[in-house]
Amino acid sequence: MSESYWQSVIGAGMHVPSDRSLNDLTLELIDMLASPDPEQRDGIAFPLLATWIHSGEYDALLRGFGNGVVTGLTNGLGRSGDLSVLRRSYTALVLTEIVTRDNEMHLLPAATVMGWGDQATSWLIREKDLRGWIPDVGWAHAVANGADLLGALARSPHFDKLELTVLLDVIADRLLAPTDYVLYHGEDDRLAYAAMAVLHRDAVTPNVVEPWIARLGAGTRRPRTRGKTSGEWPTPTAHNTSSFLRALHLQLALGVKGRPGVAGDEALFAAPSPHRADLLLAAIEQIRGESPWLFTTPKSRRPVPSQH
Repeated sequence: MSESYWQSVIGAGMHVPSDRSLNDLTLELIDMLASPDPEQRDGIAFPLLATWIHSGEYDALLRGFGNGVVTGLTNGLGRSGDLSVLRRSYTALVLTEIVTRDNEMHLLPAATVMGWGDQATSWLIREKDLRGWIPDVGWAHAVANGADLLGALARSPHFDKLELTVLLDVIADRLLAPTDYVLYHGEDDRLAYAAMAVLHRDAVTPNVVEPWIARLGAGTRRPRTRGKTSGEWPTPTAHNTSSFLRALHLQLALGVKGRPGVAGDEALFAAPSPHRADLLLAAIEQIRGESPWLFTTPKSRRPVPSQH
């Protein structure tokens, strides 16, 4: 259909048109998610799909709809620099809305959501195209949209300690994977917010989270070979990991709030993160260790001078 047709649907309140089947409408909108035209992706396809998901238009079809949508995560996976990333990234956005709908209405079996989680985490770790903004095309934002999907999965009642621990590991794997791309479009905040959703569930204990933070901290340290530094520093990977740790520290310190209109978020984020003080110290220790020449060491941790 023409763009004017879809604009008229939006102008009429974004209701499902009666002149075509929901299946035909959906297939066309899904195709538009891969369009190089940002107006089609961001202005038409995603807003309409998100609105119909949350108005319940797909409730009776949610499992099949999600199974069809999730296949877009493998579209061109492994490529970088072309426009195949648009399908993958916007698939993650739509899947976020589907999982969020299930979190609210409890429409799906655990196996279905966990299966989508497996596919989503596999995609995010393997994604090679980390561009945030593409000139003349607009937002790609695979890492940021992937972070939002992890955040929706972290809120899922089907996810418990094991699955939530996996989500934290996926965040670390994504950040520590070698890349030539510096993330600078807010991906650090979005990934940290996904981690905060995990932490607020209070299912993953500090004795798991603190080593996870230490693993990230190790990725910010400059390696040495036979007493010599190894090339330009920080690498994009080290920079991205450092930015994430600082974002996580800030969100732990200031606290975060839920997404507007997301059921359960007000209660989930009503109080500070459980174990907040311990996790703040763990994050601070890693940030301090990255630049020991810059930050002071607490007196209680300073080495005791020798008396000999």
